[in-house]
Amino acid sequence: MHTQPKRSVCLLLVSLLSTSLLAGCGNNQRADDGHANDQSLRMQEERARQVADAWRASAAAAAWSQGYYPMADAVQKPVSGWRSKADERAFETKSFVLGGDLPSTAPVLGEVDWGNGKDLTRPLIGAKKAYQSFALNRSAGPHLTVTGARLSTTTIVTSRGNATVPAWLFTLENYDTPLKRVAVTPSKLPEPPIGQARQGASGGLRSIARLAGTAAGGRSVIVKATHGSCDDGPIVKALESDESVVLYASIKEAGSGTCPADMIEQNMRVELSQPLGDRLLLDALTGRPVPFGGPKGAGR
Repeated sequence: MHTQPKRSVCLLLVSLLSTSLLAGCGNNQRADDGHANDQSLRMQEERARQVADAWRASAAAAAWSQGYYPMADAVQKPVSGWRSKADERAFETKSFVLGGDLPSTAPVLGEVDWGNGKDLTRPLIGAKKAYQSFALNRSAGPHLTVTGARLSTTTIVTSRGNATVPAWLFTLENYDTPLKRVAVTPSKLPEPPIGQARQGASGGLRSIARLAGTAAGGRSVIVKATHGSCDDGPIVKALESDESVVLYASIKEAGSGTCPADMIEQNMRVELSQPLGDRLLLDALTGRPVPFGGPKGAGR
């Protein structure tokens, strides 16, 4: 006689309890997400601070301040500019043909001159190796023709400011100004005073792929940051001090479900409160400098 009312009450209680649990789960998830985001940001900032502190007054910083580290492309286009889109495309795809002889001998060493009396002697690369760094010797389709080369100088942005350095000047067919390739080799990167951050202990930090250049008189740095095809893109922030600029990168929001394991490089411009100058540019995840052209700082 009392079975039906009891069953109805039980069903009502179960329904209310389920609704309460679901609502509680939803609220907790939102709170956890917010807490996780805040916590991740704190972890990223803390890691950046650790890197800055480790480099401050370190032997590695001293070595960096005395070395030659280019912060721009080692290959410089003709001052006169490209005559056509086809020539520009040939340069971008490294489509060159050698239509003359290259010097077979050259000095072994050259001087990097910052104009302050603190010159640095570095090994030079030969004309053939310099040519091979920007040419793949393609003859099919649009191409540029190199007719000769001579050793001279050029100016390049470095971690210590502008420097005059030895460079190979390659003459191009139908061009009045040469294609320049810096001949002096960069210094070896110093061993960092701090190791790479442990996986899972850095708040989702990602490494900076490489430096792509500077802008606005050094008040901006353009870096290559990586992200996947299922997220909302990279974020790059900077922790600045008098001695260094530590960049810490992450991604905005990762998508759910299965995602291709591809990696996309994207240019990211980071505004600084003052010009980079001779301050160290560091990667928070790896604890290493971010020179132009990748981990070896070799330029193009």
